[in-house]
Amino acid sequence: MASIHQRGDVIVSVGSKSNEKGDGVPLRVARRPRKFGSISRQRLSVWLLFIGAVFFMYMSFFSVKVHFHGEKEYGMSSLFSVPKRGLEGYVTQSSSATREKENGTSSLFSVPKRGLEGYINQRTSSPTSRKEDVISSVFNVPKRGIESNIPPKRRSPKHYPCDIELAKSVEYILEPKDYLNITHFEVDYVEKEEESLLASPYKLRFAGHQTLEARERSFIAINQSLHCGFVKGPNGMGSTGFDLDEKDQKFMKSCVVVVSSCIFGSSDFLRRPTSKLISEFSKTHVCFVMFLDEETLQKLLSEGNVPDDRGFIGLWRIVVVRNLPYEDMRRTGKVPKLLAHRLFPSSRYSIWLDSKMRLNADPLLILEYFLWRTKSEYAISKHYDRQCVWEEVLQNKRLNKYNHTAIDEQFQFYQSDGLTKFNSSDPHIPLPSYVPEGSLIIRAHTPMSNLFSCLWFNEVDRFTSRDQLSFAYTFLKLKQSNPDKPFFLNMFKAVTEWNGVWKFMISLL
Repeated sequence: MASIHQRGDVIVSVGSKSNEKGDGVPLRVARRPRKFGSISRQRLSVWLLFIGAVFFMYMSFFSVKVHFHGEKEYGMSSLFSVPKRGLEGYVTQSSSATREKENGTSSLFSVPKRGLEGYINQRTSSPTSRKEDVISSVFNVPKRGIESNIPPKRRSPKHYPCDIELAKSVEYILEPKDYLNITHFEVDYVEKEEESLLASPYKLRFAGHQTLEARERSFIAINQSLHCGFVKGPNGMGSTGFDLDEKDQKFMKSCVVVVSSCIFGSSDFLRRPTSKLISEFSKTHVCFVMFLDEETLQKLLSEGNVPDDRGFIGLWRIVVVRNLPYEDMRRTGKVPKLLAHRLFPSSRYSIWLDSKMRLNADPLLILEYFLWRTKSEYAISKHYDRQCVWEEVLQNKRLNKYNHTAIDEQFQFYQSDGLTKFNSSDPHIPLPSYVPEGSLIIRAHTPMSNLFSCLWFNEVDRFTSRDQLSFAYTFLKLKQSNPDKPFFLNMFKAVTEWNGVWKFMISLL
């Protein structure tokens, strides 16, 4: 019998006769005719060209205009767009045919326009914005801003690192002669609360109970005794907080130049200074002190960061703080940040470094660059994005950084005492910004520097722990109260503006 096998349109017929090897011998191979086989590909293309030519002749004869690339004429919409409503649609309908043609072409090919509109477009356009305009014109993507009810999307400003020309080595720097003899007056500190000022019931406070009258007098740079933390209670009452071991206190009294930081409440991890970038002289003569509470210390121990026999982890001398003075860890952190002259009574210079930073340069080179070279006694970085206290208040409330009522009370108090908005166009503006960044503070322990630090800390203790809100007020009031005694404050640009690396100096990890 013959068997039939079908493969597509090919039919193979195999007979039953076999050869000597037993293989079947094909008798006939036939191909099924193709559908539309009478029309070849060449004839099909000719027909298509003919139909196309007839179509264009027809369109030309009846004067029908063909639109390409979304070009539109009055009363007609482009390929993917719909008629616009409102003011924009009214303006579009009332514009001339010439302007419509110009707009239709330039929206796709970015042809420069003439006149004021073209000048503005040339000044403000960019490759990205031109690309967005093309997409919006073709697919009718709603635009933000004036043309739409959608509010414009705020883009975060880009910040780039700037060069810091530090000295090449500590061997090439020298402390200026009589550098610390700038303004002469003596400041003493309230060590114990007077019984006549005690309220009933009495509550221990680390900063004491400063009256508004005493606060007002404290801004005058004269020989005085003022509140500046570490105020002890009356006889028989306990400590107000920030208790240190006697061995640590002895070590801290021997420090002349200090680099300090703190971690409280296990809020961060330990970042060690880059040892290879710090000179042997600084390793011997500079104190690197990290303040921790017991909770943070236990966390470091569990991670394998164990202090050696001398109490060091790398270059950091670990100092454990017991009996924290505030429940708010942020406010507690202001003690080592602002009161270095109280913690290190023999020190002449101090560098405060936020725990999220890593020291990447020699401390003496930092002192030379920010203080000695500029003849300043206090240096702090200005904020990378905000300059006005009004903006800082709104930002703190928007991000819920602190209780809104407490922020409003502090802000209203400052306004009633003369605080005004920052005006960058004022040639007599005393500071380049009213909002500091605060992660890096370099200071000489001069009388004015120590007074300013105490005043700033008292504001943080009295009001909110957001020290950026009280910085400008404290500086301006101190300056206004002492017109004949200058305070040389260097407010420098943030080195990296939070883009990842403080070039040459510190890194943000």
